[in-house]
Amino acid sequence: MAGTNLTRAEAAERAQIVATQNYRIELDLTTGEETFAAVTEIDFEATPGADTFLDLIAKSVERVVLNGAELDPASYQDSRLPLPNLAAQNTVRVESTQYYSRTGEGLHRYVDPADGEVYLYSQFEVADARRVFANFEQPDLKANFTFTVTAPENWKVFSVSPTPEPVALGEGKARWDFTPTERLSTYLVAIVAGPYEGVEGEPFHSIDGRDIPLGVYARKSLAPYLDADEIFTITRQGFEYYEANYGHPYPFRKYDQVFCPEYNAGAMEHPGLVTIVETYVFRTKPTGAIIDRRTITILHEQAHMWFGDLVTMKWWDDLWLNESFAEFMSHLAAANNTRWKDAWTTFLASEKTWAIQQDQLPSTHPIAADIRDLEDVLVNFDGITYGKGASVLKQLVAYVGQEQFLAGVRAYIAKHKWGNATLTDLLTELEASSGRDLKEWTRVWLEESGVNTLRPEVEASGGVIDRLTVVQSNDANSSLRPHRICIAGYDLDGDGLRCVKSEWVDIAGERTEIASFQGAERPDLILLNSQDWGYAKIRFDADSFRVALENLEKFDNHLDRSVVVFAAMDMMRDGELDAHTYADIALAVLADETDGTVLRVVLGSLHSAVELYSNPATRTEFAAAVSERIFELALTAAPGSDRQLQLMGAAMRRAVSEEQLGLIAGWRDGVAVPEGYDVDQEVRWNILIALAANGRADQADIDAEFARDSSSFGQIFAAQAEGALPDSAAKEKVWEEIVHPETNTRQRNLALGTGRSSAESVRAYAEKYFAVAKDMWDNNSVEIASNMLEYAYPAQLAGRTDLGVDLLALGQEWLATTDAAPACRRIVSEVVDGTARAVRNQEADRKAGN
Repeated sequence: MAGTNLTRAEAAERAQIVATQNYRIELDLTTGEETFAAVTEIDFEATPGADTFLDLIAKSVERVVLNGAELDPASYQDSRLPLPNLAAQNTVRVESTQYYSRTGEGLHRYVDPADGEVYLYSQFEVADARRVFANFEQPDLKANFTFTVTAPENWKVFSVSPTPEPVALGEGKARWDFTPTERLSTYLVAIVAGPYEGVEGEPFHSIDGRDIPLGVYARKSLAPYLDADEIFTITRQGFEYYEANYGHPYPFRKYDQVFCPEYNAGAMEHPGLVTIVETYVFRTKPTGAIIDRRTITILHEQAHMWFGDLVTMKWWDDLWLNESFAEFMSHLAAANNTRWKDAWTTFLASEKTWAIQQDQLPSTHPIAADIRDLEDVLVNFDGITYGKGASVLKQLVAYVGQEQFLAGVRAYIAKHKWGNATLTDLLTELEASSGRDLKEWTRVWLEESGVNTLRPEVEASGGVIDRLTVVQSNDANSSLRPHRICIAGYDLDGDGLRCVKSEWVDIAGERTEIASFQGAERPDLILLNSQDWGYAKIRFDADSFRVALENLEKFDNHLDRSVVVFAAMDMMRDGELDAHTYADIALAVLADETDGTVLRVVLGSLHSAVELYSNPATRTEFAAAVSERIFELALTAAPGSDRQLQLMGAAMRRAVSEEQLGLIAGWRDGVAVPEGYDVDQEVRWNILIALAANGRADQADIDAEFARDSSSFGQIFAAQAEGALPDSAAKEKVWEEIVHPETNTRQRNLALGTGRSSAESVRAYAEKYFAVAKDMWDNNSVEIASNMLEYAYPAQLAGRTDLGVDLLALGQEWLATTDAAPACRRIVSEVVDGTARAVRNQEADRKAGN
């Protein structure tokens, strides 16, 4: 990564010198398998006599012409191309040879193992457009972009502008001459090329009278699995909601959604050309959780068309605002204009839970983070930027009112469209629309990190509340904040736990007395943050907690039940609830839970309770008991239900006994398969991964299954199975490939597979991890380094000093002595903090008598 950084100060200085106008970019994608040719011309204004530079990451630069004068191509050094002695009006031309990417950064090249076809797609956020063409790589230098692309004539080529008819060139080649884009930042332009196939939907009729063409595409071998009708329905419903609430027609000329292989993110919001990870093409039966996530992803990227693309952040300090806003609006749109009416439960289970966990790491940062340079932003695509930011926006809506919030957003878009804006610009409009002064609110919510905890203190006599007080505490990073939340009272009523009282209240300071509850009959359960509009950790008085846990199946409000469930999960993570007790709660939830995302997250937390937070001395017996109950639930779940699908997957992951391993091996052969359960190709792979992790399958078995399913999905699952193999020779081979990878996706899945391995089998890699951590960061792209640092960490060794290794001590020593880059230190500090939490919680489980 050396030489590719750019500081905020450098970007600000360049923006004072340069005003960009037009890019003309010619790409020849027919020159070979490793490189392609690029010609870039840029028209820009500048301060006369000033010097500046272009950004470019190239194999070579063949020619540079500035205002008709040849510059020495050898001046290209350290990913920068100097531009001296500028005129008031300038044109620069750069001819270069660029590398295709195998890491999902820049222009990624993928060969489909199913048919040998080649597929390309670009991914430029944060600063990877310079891997494809020379540019001024910062979001506040917007311009119009005109692409000309030469490619094989049997391909389709997409960009932000509508796709033109290709011009035949002979020799199997064609040229696509795109019209200029609207004014965009460099990170938002895109090229997708290859023999993609898809469906064109009925156009969306915009409020300004235009018909917006819609398309959905995937690789040829995946195109039969595209459920285009569902995707088009969600897309139209999103357009309807956003146009009505943004008060502005869709700003661009078409809307294609392309599912791409080996994609690093969930999706990317290129205007009119959204690229999406192709795991959202459902080749086999999908879980409810991934269906929920795809819906939110589609709506999230759509929300960016206005907030992010039409109005763009000035610098990456406001990345959080871009992503948080889209995350909040996607759930709002889903709840109000799609069949996903329970989207806020999905939000709680996924985004907010992630946020609270991230907010307790040593790397936590204010939502409005101080982004000094590109390396800062590259590690800030995190739970604060997405989940906490969106949660706090939700709290802001509760604070100012939803209509007032949306009115402010409409004013912001109208004032800043086609330009760049900042958080201050948005807050100005929200203050005007709501009549509230948001300066102090901004300080404590956006400029401070950390999470508050809210607890009820109940004084009652004779079944009547004498005093209800909400007690607020703060961690070392946060102030005592203002909170606007709903407090609900629930009573047991026959077979139900029903809400009998609900009050919106304002919380401030350490103690807030709730006058509206004084003198009221004491409910069986008092629940803070009913409806989940607040961002805080929630706790209970003893009687309320007991009633909630004994009657989880009786709640008449599923969102409020979920508030209780995830509060209990947080208590377990904080060591306030031992792992065994939490496992009982989680298993009770799994007995009747219907929400797909809640199922997914609770199953994940149960795995953590057993494998990380339980007392290692009694873990074997604990794991066996939990596994037995998971198998019981899976085998008795309603045939064909999402509960059955997810619980069967969990049973495979949790299989520990010879009997259980034999049972799942039989499913692969069609023996004793539960009614309604389809052992499709993905299930076959999941069984094989479980068998491999337990020493019941080897490389030959993996190779045989890949011969059966030599698809991109097969590549992913085969890598996970290889990573899970426990024998030392296989582990050493996997480790070498993780630290010297060929592609981003295989590396990531090999590392994920090692997470399925026993602590004993990864014992040798604790020291190796810390020995290579700094070099991985220094000598690889951010994606490759992050894959290794995050996923190859042997977390299962936490507290296992009986194996002769103290993972926590190794991590603490590395952090105390390393001179690694801050972004590298941050990632390692997070995984080491997870180990510290595990060791602490193991002690809590032991002290509870387990």
